[in-house]
Amino acid sequence: MPILQVSPDLEMHYVVDDFTDPWHNAEAVLLLHGNAESGVVWASWVPYLARHYRVVRPDMRGFGESTPMPRDFVWTPDGLVDDYISLMNSLGIERFHLVGAKISQVVARRCAVRFPGRIQSLTLVGTLLSNDAKDAALTAARIEEYEKHGLGPWARRTATMRLGDEFPPEGVDWWVNLMARTSVSTEVGLLKSCLKWDITSDFPQITCQTLLITDEGRVGGSSIEETRTWQRKIPNSRLLELPTTGRHVAACDADRCARETFDFISSLGANKG
Repeated sequence: MPILQVSPDLEMHYVVDDFTDPWHNAEAVLLLHGNAESGVVWASWVPYLARHYRVVRPDMRGFGESTPMPRDFVWTPDGLVDDYISLMNSLGIERFHLVGAKISQVVARRCAVRFPGRIQSLTLVGTLLSNDAKDAALTAARIEEYEKHGLGPWARRTATMRLGDEFPPEGVDWWVNLMARTSVSTEVGLLKSCLKWDITSDFPQITCQTLLITDEGRVGGSSIEETRTWQRKIPNSRLLELPTTGRHVAACDADRCARETFDFISSLGANKG
């Protein structure tokens, strides 16, 4: 199990999927998962990407097999960017394509602004941030529930909103169980911190080619007009709206998202000549 000692308080678990021809110097793709998840959620994307790209799937600080974080840990997009840059440095990967889903969109955008020379392309999947994450009262209620019952009941109650009404029941169970394993201390600290994040100032500073994939706005809590507004602030970007019944499009329409991401990244290579 690959583990990197990123800092004194963090052992980061990660997986590298590489089925490229050994005589090619394959480009890399870094996949950043969402809240209460881990790198395992990208498994259905791997067959589309790993034949031609070196795919890196870390568990975010606090999640999956990485070190849980205490309740008073102060989460910042810059701190998470530093974690991932340390990982890519350790793997000897200077330049890479970057994909961020859900809350990791914020981290991915920040990374693209801070390290423009290293990010070959940016793919953002899902909504900007859920309305719950922007509402202090709703966040406080969620934290109270987590402290009493863990993440399981919340994950079960909101599964249809995230995954849609056509997702297989066994798949819903898998997702609920995955999210329920998240450390309460990690989740509480993240929710308290992300209310203070500036999630809009990076848009005009992103210089790389950017693809945004989201739902059409039919799902509760989604706002396609809001997404279109901030997408237009990103130079060299385009928006793909999928007719899904779930807000977490990277999961509920994984095949389409993975194909579109592969085609987007591959087209940039073709454009280079």
